[in-house]
Order: sequence, then C-alpha cells, then structure tokens
Amino acid sequence: MSLAPTAFPIVPPPPTEAPQPGWPGGPPGQPGPYGDGRAAPQGAPRGRRARAWAAVCLVLGVGLIGGAVAGSAINHKPRTVPPPVNGSVEAFAAVRQVWRNTPVDALFPPTVSAKGAGPGGADRTWSRIGVAAPAGCTAAFDPLLQQVLAPVGCGKLLRATYVDSTSTTVTTVGLLVTAAESPTMRGLSSRWSSQHLGDRTDLLPRPVAFPGTVAASFGARQRGSWDVQVAADLPFVVYAVTGFADGRAVDPQAADKATKPGATSVPAQAGLGYDATGLASAVDDRLHAAVTTLLRPSGGTTPARTGAPR
Repeated sequence: MSLAPTAFPIVPPPPTEAPQPGWPGGPPGQPGPYGDGRAAPQGAPRGRRARAWAAVCLVLGVGLIGGAVAGSAINHKPRTVPPPVNGSVEAFAAVRQVWRNTPVDALFPPTVSAKGAGPGGADRTWSRIGVAAPAGCTAAFDPLLQQVLAPVGCGKLLRATYVDSTSTTVTTVGLLVTAAESPTMRGLSSRWSSQHLGDRTDLLPRPVAFPGTVAASFGARQRGSWDVQVAADLPFVVYAVTGFADGRAVDPQAADKATKPGATSVPAQAGLGYDATGLASAVDDRLHAAVTTLLRPSGGTTPARTGAPR
C-alpha cells in the first residue's frame, strides 16, 4: 500500500517588531536570562517560543516520516504467492513446462532399479540405452491409439529406451505432454479405464530403436507387452512398451494381464509385463516428484497418479 506524502505543519515566522525600551524580567542591571547582567530584549521570549514550536514540529515531522517508512516497510514485505490449485488452468500451464526445468537424468535415469518389481517378487534393474530428442507425436502410436489420444493434443513427446540387466528385454518408456485442460484429461482417463482400452492390441504405443545397440531391431512386430497410464489431474500420459532384445516377434499382451498370477503367455513367462509396468511406474514417480518440486517447493501435495497400481 502506498502512502500519500506526509504534510508537515507550516510554522509562521516570528513577527518583527521595533525594539522596545528595556527588557522584561527585572529592573536594569539585574541578571537577565542570559546570565551576563544584560536584560533580555523584549522580543526574546517570543523568539524562544517560536524556536520551541519549531523544535516540536521538527520532532513531529520526523516521527511522521519514521511512521510512514515503517508502515511502508511493513506493507511491502515480500508476499508469498500461493501455489496454483491442483487441476487449475494455471497449474496445468506450469507443469507442462516441467520437462524443460528437469534434467533428463531425473526423468529418465541412466539406471532404474525396483525391488520386487519382477516375476515372483524378484528385483529388477534396467539400464538406459538412449534418449530420443523431444518431438511431436507423428508415427509414435498405432493409428487407433493416435485417434484416442487426439482430443488431449500433443504438446511434446519424450522417450527413452532401456535394456534389462540380462540384456534379454528392451523397453521404450514415453512421456506425452498433452495440450488439454483438466476436464479433457479426466474424460480420457475415465474412458481409458471404463472401456478397458489398455487391453486392446490395436492401441499400442510404438518403440524407439537405437542403431548399434541391443535395441537396434526393436520395432512394431517385436512389441510383447505395454502399459499406458493416463493422468486424470495432470496433462500427462506415461507409457512403456517392451519386447525381446533378440528381435523375435511375439503376440503382445497387456501388462495387467501378463503380470497376473498363473499367466502362461510368452510375454507373461518372460516377464515383459513387469518390465513395462516397472519402467512406466518408475518414470511416473519421477515425473510426480518433479511436479511437486515445481508447484510445492516448500512441501505439499500434487494430484495422485492415475494408472496401473504398483
């Protein structure tokens, strides 16, 4: 709050009068106010009063200035800007930039380890083979999946490919930064779950191969399992698609089915579903941590993730 300039009181000058004979305060020769035997001039008492009033006004003026400065300092303390409300347009606009402010190694670490993330509760470790340049979504999904995702738009697509510790399986994990707001994301999340779109073999994401690596032959025919996690209250879709490193073709099976106890399909027996879900969930965890740091740097909560359970 700005304060109006302080108005100082105007002190009128003392009146000028012709010197009067004698000085008030005693007979001639008696010590006067100056203590030197001189009687004070008649105008002196009035001059003292003027100086006294001037001193009082000066003190008041200084006090008013001090109060104004103190009030200004109090009223202009740095304000704590409240974080945007989860799911709001402001929050969505902010978190769409999280990938620009987060090191690639924070979202796609060189090594990902997960305890109990494999078949029978075995620990899993994956090493990053390569990271694709941020891109659009052209040819990144099967045509029908491209249509399903079209309503949320494609702001940016980030992808990396990993290999498991035995160099048997390769997995591409992706982060789609959408252009949609909260209602559209909630609609897609609800549709994805209620219509079981994650189980359909015609709605698969496509992998990213890296020449000269164990993922050199990782293409559409090599996809064995996949997991797509659609956030309801954030503008993100996280997914992972897994296949064999030796390039063999396999009939794909969704991760939630390939990880069920007793599943006997090739993807289930090879643990491909565990690779897909493990890496998708690991990246989703890191994404949520980055969003929390961005929106709630001093602590707080961000929307809970939506996707396959860990």
